[in-house]
Formats: sequence, C-alpha cells, structure tokens
Amino acid sequence: MFMPDTSTKSQSRSQKGMQTEFEFVLPKGYVDSDGNLHRKGVMRLATAMDEIIPMRDMRVKQNQAYLTVVLLARVITKLGTLDGGELHTGVIESLFSADFAYLQDFYRRINEADIPAIPAKCPNCNHEFEVELVPTGE
Repeated sequence: MFMPDTSTKSQSRSQKGMQTEFEFVLPKGYVDSDGNLHRKGVMRLATAMDEIIPMRDMRVKQNQAYLTVVLLARVITKLGTLDGGELHTGVIESLFSADFAYLQDFYRRINEADIPAIPAKCPNCNHEFEVELVPTGE
C-alpha cells in the first residue's frame, strides 16, 4: 500500500520539485561481517543506464536472475551506515530473501511511471496541492 512519507524530509532529495530518493526500512535487515544490523536505507530512482549497464555484466549474461542483484546495488545509495562503495553486489547477495523481495517491490513501486497522488489542502493557508503516495518502507 502506498502511504505519504511524512516521517522525514531531510533524507529525501528532490530535483526541481521531483522526489528522486526514497527512504525504506528492511523487514529483517542486513547483517554485516561485524554483526551490525542495517535496516534503514535510501534508494534513488533508476536511470536508463542503470538498467542497461547490468546487461553487460558477465554474471548477468551467465544468469539472467542476477540482473536484479546488480541493479539494486546501483540504485541503493545508503543502507544503515553503509554508503557509496560499501554498497556492492556482495551486500545484496547477503540479504535475507524477505529483504531482497521487499527491495525488488520497492524498486518497482518508486520507478513506475504513474505514482498515485491525492489532493491535499494546507489547514493554515488553504493552499491546495497534490501529495504523491510513495512507499515509506515501514
């Protein structure tokens, strides 16, 4: 179910009014080699290159199912204290299957062309606007 994200504004970046990064919370969480649990993360919208580059990856050529692993490693920008170069295919491979399925669905939802919106009205100034309904991950 899509719900407006009212929990935080600081982690969600936008480009000229368009939200391009979305926060999520994994159902179980990624456990790193030191035993630290990482559940909260950020996923950005995918670009055309995000979907093209994995097709060149030898692991994807050998096993088409690996496409999702490479794709998620490209679009997840933060997971707990991990970011940037620390988020690679090895991290995605180590996720519990429930978290992997959650991220596949989350990717699909935020990258769909038609994100539902509902009309809203500011109770203070009566300004009318639309609120996009995006998954919060909780």
